[in-house]
Amino acid sequence: MIRLALEHVGYVVDTASDGQEGLAKFAEGVEWDAVLLDQRMPGMPGIEVLREIYRRRPATRLIMITAFGTIDLALEAIQSGAADFLRKPFTAQTLRAAVKSALEREHRRMTAVPVDLVCREFTRTTINGYSFDLIEMHQDEESEDHVCDFSVTRANDEPAKVRVILPSYVTELVKAYTDTERLPFGNRLWQAMSEESLANFLWQNAELPPDNLLRIEDLSTSLREWLDKVLTVELTQNNAR
Repeated sequence: MIRLALEHVGYVVDTASDGQEGLAKFAEGVEWDAVLLDQRMPGMPGIEVLREIYRRRPATRLIMITAFGTIDLALEAIQSGAADFLRKPFTAQTLRAAVKSALEREHRRMTAVPVDLVCREFTRTTINGYSFDLIEMHQDEESEDHVCDFSVTRANDEPAKVRVILPSYVTELVKAYTDTERLPFGNRLWQAMSEESLANFLWQNAELPPDNLLRIEDLSTSLREWLDKVLTVELTQNNAR
């Protein structure tokens, strides 16, 4: 079905039943611009196939497909060379938008900086065909909420301005959860939390938030897990020093 959906709009597509067959057809990759790669396959896991494809031809656009409800896989996949993600189930429109966005977007290999890896650098990826860049971040003087405005694009669509609000009470919840008033990374942490929340919304829903506004209402389980990873990296770095 993926092959038919992409051939319908003019792409040349081949398929493979597992990683070994896929690598054999990929060869050195000179004939292929993009690879859509399932995480769970017979034989070789998708992440191993991804690493080998990236080793052979780093310029190949690697679109990782997974049915998982979260994007914890993204960190390992990004480190291995992927920069595009597609969540199953998806529509033909979402599939085509993801491929088009991956092929048209400037190819950028993620730098292996531990803090940025934990912060996910979602602005370097496409998720269900969407990519986004920070326009500006500020703190509301009255409410002390952190506000991030992002430019969100998808294939042929005009860029949309999406606002993510991180209320001051949530930042207090973060401080209580981490049991510290002095959090690592300064305002970059609040920006990264906003990126994480927007990326997760696009991942779960494959559409923009209602009225282009996303308000982080609570310190969710996924955000707590993300914070644990951030603090683990910070502790590791401090011990290394």
